[in-house]
Amino acid sequence: MKDFLPDYAHPFIDVITIALQIALIIFVALLLRSVLHRLINRIAADKQLPLEFAVGGRRVVTFLLLGAALLLAMDRVGVSGMVIWTGFTGFVTVGAIAFFAAWSVLSNIFCAVLIFTSRPFGLRDRIELLEGGDKPGLAGEVMDINLIYTTLREDTPADAEPSYLRVPNSLFFQRTTRLRTRESVVRSLLD
Repeated sequence: MKDFLPDYAHPFIDVITIALQIALIIFVALLLRSVLHRLINRIAADKQLPLEFAVGGRRVVTFLLLGAALLLAMDRVGVSGMVIWTGFTGFVTVGAIAFFAAWSVLSNIFCAVLIFTSRPFGLRDRIELLEGGDKPGLAGEVMDINLIYTTLREDTPADAEPSYLRVPNSLFFQRTTRLRTRESVVRSLLD
């Protein structure tokens, strides 16, 4: 190869070789992707499969081929596949642990968004969470709705000091909620 290049390019032969190998890897991956996409489209048309099958199959093929091309290109540069795999699995493990540790908080935040958007009840509404069937459960007036809890002022006698319940938002989607106020029903019908 040195015979075909000018003298000033000789120090860069290794870089040029690696660049050509990476270009070849990308070209072969894109060519193979194109062939497999046509094959998937032809099979989907011949077998009269739903469009979702063809789209999903093309996406899987693209992901696998481009991932393999990326790994091969990084190997040509000198990055070991074992190092990448170790880093990836470590990241996924930490992410999974963090996700499960924060699951209840994330669930309550998601349920708060659902409460804000679907408005099954609002502030100053009187609600009751039923334990099962018609058994009485937590009941009171909604005083506050935040990302984690909904605060209820319990029904107490007039001479007693009021007490407050902080109910996790996810509980409203696990149990039946009885709405005892008509204003929010009217509000949701008019909106």
